[in-house]
Order: sequence, then structure tokens, then C-alpha cells
Amino acid sequence: MVNSEKKTAVVAFGGNALLPETQEGTFEEQQANADAAAESIIGISRNGYDVILVHGNGPQVGQVLVQNEESSEKVPMQPLDACVAATQGTIGYILTTALRRTAKRLDVDVDTVTVLTNVAVSPADPAFENPTKPIGSFMSAERAQEMEKTKGWKIIEDAGRGYRRVVPSPKPRRIMESKAIRELAQAGNIVIACGGGGIPVARVNDEFVGLEAVIDKDLASSLLAEEIGADLYIVLTGVSQVAINFGKPNMKLLDRITVSEAEKYMAEGHFPPGSMGPKIAAALKFIKSSGKEVLITSAEKLEDALKGQSGTYIIPDAQ
Repeated sequence: MVNSEKKTAVVAFGGNALLPETQEGTFEEQQANADAAAESIIGISRNGYDVILVHGNGPQVGQVLVQNEESSEKVPMQPLDACVAATQGTIGYILTTALRRTAKRLDVDVDTVTVLTNVAVSPADPAFENPTKPIGSFMSAERAQEMEKTKGWKIIEDAGRGYRRVVPSPKPRRIMESKAIRELAQAGNIVIACGGGGIPVARVNDEFVGLEAVIDKDLASSLLAEEIGADLYIVLTGVSQVAINFGKPNMKLLDRITVSEAEKYMAEGHFPPGSMGPKIAAALKFIKSSGKEVLITSAEKLEDALKGQSGTYIIPDAQ
């Protein structure tokens, strides 16, 4: 039964939350990390929200690509879109197990469902002419030449560490399953969707086909929040609050800032492209299209942040 009285929250978190660089990356480690995060996610539901969860997959798809490459002499290599789909299934399984187990322990009546999600991009996106996103393992010059010749890969030399494949990262245009995702959430499920930014597809000759590309998870989750009419967009990251002058003696934590203030700080270079920048950009995109708020915080501080006692809220400018 659909509960139209509850608000909807889209929650985005990175693949590193399940597979940190400090760990080997075993299935058991990822399950334990999911178990640790599950209570915070269940807490959003207990605070009166239908929850849609969007996860990254950078480390996980990297593992799949290494397996792909290392076994290529025995089994055919799979295309990148299929590898993204594979991580959606595996991570969805890990998160579903953790959330169901936690819901039972907390006596919370909520179930979990994973939606294999396709995200439409434009085949004319400039990213396809200039691939920049590194994926997979480092390789020798000889292996790089072989892959360029046999697979048509674009490969770059990476800071003296070896050669690495780069692929396009086009902008997401439409979440193909957004209607089903919204309905499943309104029916009382925690929905896991748009994993890894979604499986990139584009319309070619009047049908959608998968592409060798990756989609930014923050942009995809922001677009999903926009398309389903989410009331709150939550970005979980490694810090409890956004800061300016990060890591410096004059560092300042931000509790609540407007869109204009966030844009000013971004222009001043406080949110670098390799860290907080993409998250702030995705947040601003959602706010400008919806007029709603964005919360950025850590999983550990999420419950406090929902009460206004931690985290950083980005809000629309005063009308």
C-alpha cells in the first residue's frame, strides 16, 4: 500500500564506504561495512522518510575489471556496461542482507529491493570525444599497445606508475526506471537504485543500447532525486560537515549555507574537483530544480544531522 503522507529521501554514498583503500576488499569485509552503515540508513526510515539508496561502485567495478582482464585468455571479456550491472547486483545483495538483518534486530517493518537501473545519456555528449575517467588496473606498455589494437581502448600513461584505460563519463539525462523506483519506495521499501551512477545507455537506431562509459554517481543521484520529486537529498561522505579552508588552522565547519554562499565558496576553490566539488555541484543542481534542501554528512553523524545537530544543510536562497 502506498503511503502518500511520508516524505522521500534520496541517499547517496560512495563505493569506498563498503571497500576502503585500507582493506583487502573481500566479500566479508564489504558485508561487515554494510552492516555498520545499515542502522544509519534504517534511521532515515524511522524519521518518517521513504528511502532510496544510491551507492558508488568505483573500487568494486575496479575489481571486476581486473578479474575480466586477468581471465581474458580463458573466458571472453565483458563490456563495461555489463561490469557496472554486475556490481549493481553484488552490492545490492550486500546492502539488502545488511538492511534486512538490521531491520529485524531493530524490529522495524521495512523491506529492501534492488532495482537494476539504466541511465540514458546522449551519444553526442562531448565526453565520448575526450575520455578522461581512469578505470581498471595498471598495465605495461606492451599490454597497453595490445589492448589499444585489439579492443580499441584509449590508454594513458599515469604519473610513471604504468598505463591505464580511460573511458567517457557522460552526463546523465534520464533515469529509465525512475517511475518504478518511486512506486517501490512509496510502497514502503528501502530501494537500492542507480548503483555506480547507473548502467549507461543511449538511443541508437530507435532502441537503447549499453555503452562503454561510466556515469558520475553524484550527478545520477541528484537527477534521480529531481525526477522522483524527493523532499530531501542526502549525501553521505567521509566527514560529518562541509568545511572551508579544510585542513588549515582557519578551517571553518559549515552548519547551514545558501546556494549563493555555496557557489561563492566553490568559486574561491574551497571544494576541489577531486573531493567535495562534485558533491556540492550535484547538491546545487538538485536545489535549483526542486527548491528543496540537501544534507551532507557522514553515516556516523546522520541521526544527529537529521535532528539538526550535525551535518551541513544547503538551502535555497531566500525569495
